[in-house]
Amino acid sequence: MSALRHASDLSQTALSEKLKRAFVERAKALGFDMVRVARPDSTPLAPVRLQAWLDQGHHGSMDWMAETAERRASPQALWPEVRSVILLGLNYGPTEDPLAALALRDRASISVYARNRDYHDVIKGKLKEVAGFLAVRAGSDVKVFVDTAPVMEKPLAEAAGLGWQGKHTVIVSREFGNWLFLGAIFTTAELPADAPERDHCGSCRRCLDACPTNAFPAPYQLDARRCISYLTIEHKGHIAPELRPGIGNRIFGCDDCLAVCPWNKFAQAGREAKLQQRDDLAALPLAELARLDDAAFRARFSGTPIKRTGRERFIRNVLIAIGNSGEPRLAREALALLDDPSPLIRAMAVWALGRLAPGEVAALADGRRESETDPDVRAEWRNVLADTMETIP
Repeated sequence: MSALRHASDLSQTALSEKLKRAFVERAKALGFDMVRVARPDSTPLAPVRLQAWLDQGHHGSMDWMAETAERRASPQALWPEVRSVILLGLNYGPTEDPLAALALRDRASISVYARNRDYHDVIKGKLKEVAGFLAVRAGSDVKVFVDTAPVMEKPLAEAAGLGWQGKHTVIVSREFGNWLFLGAIFTTAELPADAPERDHCGSCRRCLDACPTNAFPAPYQLDARRCISYLTIEHKGHIAPELRPGIGNRIFGCDDCLAVCPWNKFAQAGREAKLQQRDDLAALPLAELARLDDAAFRARFSGTPIKRTGRERFIRNVLIAIGNSGEPRLAREALALLDDPSPLIRAMAVWALGRLAPGEVAALADGRRESETDPDVRAEWRNVLADTMETIP
C-alpha cells in the first residue's frame, strides 16, 4: 500500500510540475516577465510587522490598511481555500534616467510608473486571462488581485523568489532591479513552490540616504506620512509646510529611492520593457499644468493613474512645485489660482506666491484675508505674511 501511495504521490507531483510549466509558459506569452509560486503560509512574520507599522501610525491617512489588517495578515485569512499563491512581475523599467527631470525646476517630474497606462488595467486583464487558463487546466478555483484587495504582495513576492524587499521596502529583482509591477493569483490548485529570495542589500543604504523627506526612520521601515509618493498621490489634505520644500518638482510620486539602487545596473529595464511609456508625460511645463481646469485635466491624463487623484490634489502638487521652482515668472500662475473654488488649491497658491513673490504678498492679502472663509487658507496667509515680515530688512 505504501509503495502504491508513493507512486501516486510521485505521479501527482509530476502533474503539478507539468501544470506549473504550462502556466508559466502561458503567463510569459502574455507579457509577464517573472512568475513564481509561494505557499499560503510562507509569510508568518508579515502580520506582526504589519501591526507594528500600523501601531506606529506610519500608514498615515490610509485607514483601509488598519481596517483590513486581519484579512491582510495572510492569504488564508482572505480566502481559506487557497492552496497556492502565484506572484507575477511585469517589467516597467525606464529607458532614461528617471531623476533627470528633477534638475528642470520649471517642469514637472512624474514617477515612472505613472507614465504608462494605469497598471491596474494593464495587469488585471492579463491576470484574468492567465488565471482562466489555470482554472481550465487544473479544474481549480482562482482569484485575481492587483493592488485592489488586502493582499501583502511584497512579502509574498519575496517568499516566492521574485526578489527581496529592500531597505526602502520595495521589491528588488536581480533581473529587473526596482521596476516590477506585481500581480497575484490565489488558487485552490496545488503547485510546486519556489525558493524564497534572500536579501542582497548588504551594507548599502543609498535608497535611504536619497529620500528628500527622510521617510525612512530605519532600514526596512517606511513612514508613509513623510513619503512623497504618499503625499502627492494618497494624501487628500494639506501637506505639512516643513515637507513641501523636499518635494521639489515631483508632482506625482517619487522615484529617488528606486532609481539610485545599484541593482538597477543589472536590470533589463528599457531593453525589454513590455509597457510603452508616454513621451508626452515627461518633463511637462508647470505653467501649462497649472492652467488645467477639471475637464482639461481629465482629458490630459485619461487612462493614466494620475487621473484617479483628481484635479484638486494634482494642482495642489503643481503649486508646491511652482513654489519650489525659484522661477519668479511662475508667480503669475499661482496668482491666477488665488480665487480657485478649491480651498486646497487656494492655500497652496498663497504658499507658492510667498516663495516666489514675497514683496507682493502684503498687497495681495488686502481684501482676500477678510473675505476668505476657509481656516486653512487664512492660516496660509498668516504664515506667509509672517515670513515676509521676517525677511524684510
